[in-house]
Amino acid sequence: MADASDKPVLSDPITLRIPEDILAEVEEIAKATERSRSWVIVRALKYYLMAEGAEILSIQRGLADEANGDMVDAEDLFAELAQMDRASREDAA
Repeated sequence: MADASDKPVLSDPITLRIPEDILAEVEEIAKATERSRSWVIVRALKYYLMAEGAEILSIQRGLADEANGDMVDAEDLFAELAQMDRASREDAA
């Protein structure tokens, strides 16, 4: 049995205006799944954050790494990988 500590911490309520056609779909899904509109919207946001949102954040982290000089030249990386591959083949022989 789940206790209160299993529930996510919720923010203060927010106001959101969405197109009526999207709201109609949210309401239809909520009714079909016997969930609230908020549950459906939060679930949709979670999926967005896991997919497109995660990609956007990854790009931002990469740009920040580049700006900070925290990167490796691709040619150097490929040369090192090739050298490691040759060494592992020699060890296997």
